[in-house]
Amino acid sequence: MKKMALHWQILLGMVLGVVVGLLMTQFEGGKDIVQDWIKPFGSIFINSLKLIAVPLILGSLIKGVSDLKDISKLSKMGGKTIGLYIFTTVIAVSIGLLLVNIIKPGNSISEETRQELVENYSGDAAKYSDEAFKQKESGPLQALEDIVPDNIFGAASENKNMLQVIFFAIFFGIGLILIPEKKSKPVKKFFDGFNEVILKMIDLIMLAAPFGVFALLAALVVESPSIDLFKALIWYAFTVILGLAIMILFYNGMVFLITKKSPSFFFKGISPAQLLAFSTSSSAATLPVTMERVTEHMGVDEEVSSFVLPIGATINMDGTSLYQAVAAVFIAQTFGMDLSLGVQLGIIATATLASIGSAAVPGAGMVMLVIVLAQAGIPEAGLALIFAIDRPLDMCRTTVNVTGDAAVSMIVAKSLGKLHEPIVKDWDDHYKS
Repeated sequence: MKKMALHWQILLGMVLGVVVGLLMTQFEGGKDIVQDWIKPFGSIFINSLKLIAVPLILGSLIKGVSDLKDISKLSKMGGKTIGLYIFTTVIAVSIGLLLVNIIKPGNSISEETRQELVENYSGDAAKYSDEAFKQKESGPLQALEDIVPDNIFGAASENKNMLQVIFFAIFFGIGLILIPEKKSKPVKKFFDGFNEVILKMIDLIMLAAPFGVFALLAALVVESPSIDLFKALIWYAFTVILGLAIMILFYNGMVFLITKKSPSFFFKGISPAQLLAFSTSSSAATLPVTMERVTEHMGVDEEVSSFVLPIGATINMDGTSLYQAVAAVFIAQTFGMDLSLGVQLGIIATATLASIGSAAVPGAGMVMLVIVLAQAGIPEAGLALIFAIDRPLDMCRTTVNVTGDAAVSMIVAKSLGKLHEPIVKDWDDHYKS
């Protein structure tokens, strides 16, 4: 008998969690049973995601930077590639923040429900308020100063210091490039293997996702049974999907303006990779198809595609960063928090840098969201609000990630004079079957 796909298991866990939560609200003491015997498994699941945040950053980012191999490449192809990836990521986060501030999906929750949430997580709210007050008392360049750690082990002991870990990982990766290959090879091999182990750990954690979702949803229903909370989730999902659609239009516009290739050319070329990305929720799993489509069907020279696309699968997560921005502000709105312009600019910086270390596998975006929430002073308990519908949104944002990689590869190829006529023009549907 064929095993049910993970995304269907997660959706089933969602449904069962809501059903069990609704049933338990009909019985006296049902809420206590869920909180004492079911909710802890949801907390364990969230903690397991937080557990691997630092190793994920170190393994993925050091590997991605060191794979550049030659620093001189950064001055030409590397510089253009990384610059475009950072540019599109900033645009994605900005679009997400703009939409979530206009639509305000979290504000559709009633004051009564909001008060229940605040009471349930008052300890977290007080803790983050104290930290926010400390930040206000610091100098104007304190944020820049805090990026550089004085002790990497101390920085790695707190998820809220993830920017320091990212700085160290980039610095370490550059150091690996600059030393002789004979000496760097053992270290690179170690981090290649280390990265594979972390990715496998994510696979194992995601096997427990259906149970974690069940526990989180059941607890969410009994703790805040108001129907307006679920209405807010629909508006949240709409905001994310609208932002992702705008990003795809943005990619098409960039490709058309710079390469003069029509939107239909771009869509026909990349659509099989988009479909695979949607079904697997993994940029890494889709990479071989993306490279084949970009090289043979979209005219990008293999020298460019073999350099730009693997780096993109590691550091270019536009869909993920957009979702992180929307999710962070949505959770803040749900808890009745008013984020200042400075905090939201901080979200842009953090989400951009965090997306660089986001592994190209299902569920990694949720790990990175923990970093964004902690950096912005938003209660991490709010993850329970959005994980219920994270898997369908993960499928959508992975499609955007892959689309962004393809668009950047075409633009870089055009700037280097390495964009040619496609090798294959029949637009076969081989990968759709």
